[in-house]
Amino acid sequence: MDQLTVLVVNAGSSSLKLRVLDHDYTVVAAADLPAVGGGPDGAGQSAVKTAIESFGPVGAVGHRVVHGGTLYAEPVLITPAVRQRLESLTDLAPLHQPKSLAALDAVTSVLPGTPAVACFDTAFHATIPAAAATYALPAQWRERWALRRYGFHGLSHSYASRRAAELVGQAPGPSTGAEGLRVVSCHLGAGASLAAVLGGKSVDTTMGFTPLDGLVMATRSGSVDPGLVLWLEEHEHMPPHELANALENRSGLAGLAGTADMREVLSRAADGDARGLLGREVYLHRLRGSVAAMAAALDGIDVLVFTGGVGEKSAEIRSRAAAGLGFLGVGVDESANALGPDARGDDWEISAAGARVRTFVIAAREDVQIAGEVRSVLA
Repeated sequence: MDQLTVLVVNAGSSSLKLRVLDHDYTVVAAADLPAVGGGPDGAGQSAVKTAIESFGPVGAVGHRVVHGGTLYAEPVLITPAVRQRLESLTDLAPLHQPKSLAALDAVTSVLPGTPAVACFDTAFHATIPAAAATYALPAQWRERWALRRYGFHGLSHSYASRRAAELVGQAPGPSTGAEGLRVVSCHLGAGASLAAVLGGKSVDTTMGFTPLDGLVMATRSGSVDPGLVLWLEEHEHMPPHELANALENRSGLAGLAGTADMREVLSRAADGDARGLLGREVYLHRLRGSVAAMAAALDGIDVLVFTGGVGEKSAEIRSRAAAGLGFLGVGVDESANALGPDARGDDWEISAAGARVRTFVIAAREDVQIAGEVRSVLA
């Protein structure tokens, strides 16, 4: 199975990324399309068919699926019964699950005889202990509706933490005695979350029952007082759909700085714009505090990882975040941090000399993670 060519299908809310990875995980074909369902043909399926036919033969397909609920704690071979169960989880991820299922159906119609595997963003966090995963809610609620911290971005956190272990010369599993390597992975993009990873297993994360929880994001609020939401409902009679739209699409950096683009936020802040400064500082305040919380869950930290669009591309965010984490042993070499894409590989170290914590920038490679999980399942 190590020689298997895998088509990786990554369905987002507005886009569909197709990547073909060969036996050594090199991308040999790719296509970026509109999300299935949004194409001019009413479903976007013709574009998917054209792209896949241009790729040539593939041995298997790996689908990124945002939510596995409590049903799936590891990747699974897709059968009609599995497809039905995935649809039953739509209420847990109403923005993402339908897109994943639409992409699954479109690809299956082109490759009906090719084995396909569902790889879940939530599965990596299934190892979070009860103390971190359990909400202090009535037991009847928790049991009836499976209310718990699920966590997301698991495919990215899994890859980044495993790659970090490779870079420091340790196996991803327990390798520093009973404790294992302690990694805090920062996936910073339009969506953002952190994970505390001990010996290759997630023990805490910042996103919760939904991807709204945790850090300030591009357009999502991150954590807010639930009493604030209740106050808006009770005193301002704000309907749930309006609250949901505001928290998902008009909050985060967009609500603070007037733009969801971190590059523009930093540019405005550098010019002294008050909203730009506020957006930058609230973002960093939440980020630093959450890194410290993840380190507490690990009883310390050995490696700090930045990944995702902002994590990989914004030297300023990395520098300013690290500047507030010196008490944990984090320190950044500004020369290494400022290296451009032509001066380093996809992954590089930015630790300051003498820093107790090693800090890396690691390219987000969910495609590699998914291809590896597909091969593992089919083996």
